[in-house]
Amino acid sequence: MAANFWTSSHCKQLLDPEDVDLVPAADRERGITPEEFRLIKIHMSFHIWRLAQQVKVRQRVIATAVTYFRRVYTRKSMSDYDPRLVAPTCLYLASKVEESTVQARLLVFYIKKMCGSDDKYRFEIKDILEMEMKLLEALDYYLVVFHPYRPLLQLLQDAGITDLTQCAWGLVNDTYKMDLILIYPPYMIALACIYIASVLKDKDTTAWFEELRVDMNIVKNISMEILDFYDTYKIDPQRGIPEDKISPVMNKLPAKA
Repeated sequence: MAANFWTSSHCKQLLDPEDVDLVPAADRERGITPEEFRLIKIHMSFHIWRLAQQVKVRQRVIATAVTYFRRVYTRKSMSDYDPRLVAPTCLYLASKVEESTVQARLLVFYIKKMCGSDDKYRFEIKDILEMEMKLLEALDYYLVVFHPYRPLLQLLQDAGITDLTQCAWGLVNDTYKMDLILIYPPYMIALACIYIASVLKDKDTTAWFEELRVDMNIVKNISMEILDFYDTYKIDPQRGIPEDKISPVMNKLPAKA
């Protein structure tokens, strides 16, 4: 695995924001708008998180799974790659890559437990194993993902503000409800979360940021994207998007084969 972000496949695959929000033609034909495309990605990110809580994996595994999920839909359509199957498969693949392997049968068991009688979310082991091969191809077998968590802890230590760790860590978690990890270097996301946390907790970090000599315009832009997300979606952190809001959008996807 690449030890340096700047020489990694992750770095080489960073995208422009407009490329991330592009709705594939097959999905546009089904009437899925850019806003609905974002809603599905948010909803399924929550689905991954809830499923991960059941199988008890580390936060890093969840973050890698969500990154795979979001990366897939910069290349493939939701009409061809059912997000209800792609989501648990991304968690399965991420658990192997991050050396915290979760058995496919365990995922199938908890999906059935979580989703009850909703057949659209119910899959068998063979479905996950088949989708895993399709995902590997869709991702071009580039599975390395660098996350903001490690630079976050290092930067907080450097700034002498480790008391902001909980707040900043929570902000980093929330960035996976967006596509930031596909657009910006992880350390810049970490800096934006520290910037927001320092404002929220009334800590003056101006001098420290000046010493870093980073592009504060980028840090502030990422910060605004995070704050705009909170302001726009106002999502319950436990329940995700309300059913009455997400169901009509999910119903635009093809019926399960």
